[in-house]
Amino acid sequence: RNHPSLSLLHNCKTLQSLRIIHAQMIKTGLHNTNYALSRLLEFCILSPNFDGLPYAISVFETIQEPNLLIWNTMFRGHALSSDPVSAIKLYVCMISLGLLPNSYTFPFLLKSCAKLKVSKEGQQIHGHVLKLGYELDLYVHTSLISMYVKNGRWKDAHKVFDGSSHRDVVSYTALITGYASRGYIESAQKMFDEIPVKDVVSWNAIISGYADTGNNKEALDLFKEMMKTNVKPDESTMVTVVSACAQSGSIQLGRQVHSWIDDHGLGSNLKIVNALIDLYSKCGEVETACGLFQGLSNKDVISWNTMIGGYTHLNLYKEALLLFQEMLRSGENPNDVTMLSILPACAQLGAIDFGRWIHVYIDKRIKGVTNASSLRTSLIDMYAKCGDIEAAHQVFNSMHHRTLSACNAMIFGFAMHGRANAAFDIFSRMRKNGIEPDDITFVGLLSACSHSGMLDLGRRIFRSMTQNYKITPKLEHYGCMIDLLGHLGLFKEAEEMINTMTMEPDGVIWCSLLKACKMHGNVELGESFAQKLIKIEPENPGSYVLLSNIYATAGRWNEVANIRALLNDKGMKKVPGCSSIEIDSVVHEFIIGDKFHPRNREIYGMLEEMEVLLEEAGFVPDTSEVLQEMEEEFKQGALRHHSEKLAIAFGLISTKPGTKLTIVKNLRVCRNCHEATKLISKIYKREIIARDRTRFHHFRDGVCSCNDYW
Repeated sequence: RNHPSLSLLHNCKTLQSLRIIHAQMIKTGLHNTNYALSRLLEFCILSPNFDGLPYAISVFETIQEPNLLIWNTMFRGHALSSDPVSAIKLYVCMISLGLLPNSYTFPFLLKSCAKLKVSKEGQQIHGHVLKLGYELDLYVHTSLISMYVKNGRWKDAHKVFDGSSHRDVVSYTALITGYASRGYIESAQKMFDEIPVKDVVSWNAIISGYADTGNNKEALDLFKEMMKTNVKPDESTMVTVVSACAQSGSIQLGRQVHSWIDDHGLGSNLKIVNALIDLYSKCGEVETACGLFQGLSNKDVISWNTMIGGYTHLNLYKEALLLFQEMLRSGENPNDVTMLSILPACAQLGAIDFGRWIHVYIDKRIKGVTNASSLRTSLIDMYAKCGDIEAAHQVFNSMHHRTLSACNAMIFGFAMHGRANAAFDIFSRMRKNGIEPDDITFVGLLSACSHSGMLDLGRRIFRSMTQNYKITPKLEHYGCMIDLLGHLGLFKEAEEMINTMTMEPDGVIWCSLLKACKMHGNVELGESFAQKLIKIEPENPGSYVLLSNIYATAGRWNEVANIRALLNDKGMKKVPGCSSIEIDSVVHEFIIGDKFHPRNREIYGMLEEMEVLLEEAGFVPDTSEVLQEMEEEFKQGALRHHSEKLAIAFGLISTKPGTKLTIVKNLRVCRNCHEATKLISKIYKREIIARDRTRFHHFRDGVCSCNDYW
């Protein structure tokens, strides 16, 4: 029992190390004892560092006469696996050999039946329990209740519960957990109220039941009630309560709970700290979350995932990417949850090199996960937002079972790239395959119409959505249609549509109409729309800036000066234009007139070269885009240093001739830079892909894919 080989199992981290220990056991003859073999098998099935079940099976098959402890260890391993049906098959094998199970056997088998949702096999095992007289065993009794509840057989569950003399807190808790897991929270509450003496497990069951069904307020109220009793919360309680605070945004209560955790010596509990990191991240207190994360001496994959997910949730995409790189350097292996957190960061930053690396990692290292379709959908979204719509389409076509989410991601991808026909082709394919569209699908389709100026088709789709698919339009659907109408100068029809809306227009709708007013030079309407936007979002400087731009385009500089003075008085600042480009898996960001890059001199040298070649090609700067009153020469200078031009210049000096450049900008690309980029693509024989605030532009040979409609 104290053999050195067995003690080595405590520090075993890899399958290779396990093989060495096993070889040593064989060498010393330890493999001939059932106790040593049971320890080896138990380590295999419970190891958190690798999947040891296949190795356990290979060892088990070599044992000539396994005892009941070894059989039960294997049942446990199969029950915990992703294929619990193997536990049932192994049990059939065992009884066919004439061996009898004991009370420790049945909980594993019943757990497998619960996971598999197979009530027929569960009933057969129940028969064996009765035949062998184990129905009075506490663990067997509660496992039977849990199995029947999870199979939706409430009458059978109650029959087991009512027919037993136990009817203790454990049995009640089994029913409560079952009801709650199926969403029957009122029945769970009724059972909870019947418990004569409630323990921490029963409190945890009802609190987590409310939290898991989205009733976070009720969960927190129950926790407060629990604190008035003599029942002391445990790790499970605190994790659930902190998570409920995070989901409901109850930061004040969360801080109080955090203080209680520290006061009661649970501040170093990894699961609780992970939950606290999630709480502070979701509530916007990233510095506190980061402090907790950095204070962990032994981080697990959940710690890394929570912090990376927190950064992504708060739109701190660059920080998420840097932390992911730190995770890789630490030796912690990312899992599917990590990838679902980091892929959106790659998408937003346009970090396609990193995204491709993640794609390869997923294909090689992450297999057999339950959310495989979610990973594929995230890859589609990442590639589409990083400018490689063909790669997105390849991932979509490689999916054996395309989900509605994957179809929607592909439709949105084609829409933002201005490929409306391809978006509608996906819609036709999903309908043929029996996939019913939802409201998100129609946002994508209407967005495709909006980006391509397809008014008649947009009108038909909007009508079809309500009449044929019985989907009630939401703000997003109206927003797409109003944006389309405004872009085409159909302001009267846009206002008529607003008047038919059952909800109040949001800032996005008024903002799109303001932009349309600037495009069409309609100052009077612009003033009206601006007032409505300011009323909804008084602290948003964008509404003032848009109105200022409309005045500037009309040459009304006094009004421009008045708005700028108003912004200064309110302490508001215009969001600066920022463009980024990824080179060798590093994202480089630029703002207008940026001179802080290490290769600043080379960038501005390339910028000068670009301007000379543009002038030789006949390019005349469109100074109407400079919305300030100044001399023409200074206006041209201001246009020359826009952030997207700096990013393009850096791309040209950092890559080989002919390399495709992908630029991401946080604002709408201006008309002057759009025209200049068309010529730059022709002069330097480069394909340049630019993603602005609303869509993609593919520049090639002096032409843009948007056909100058954006």
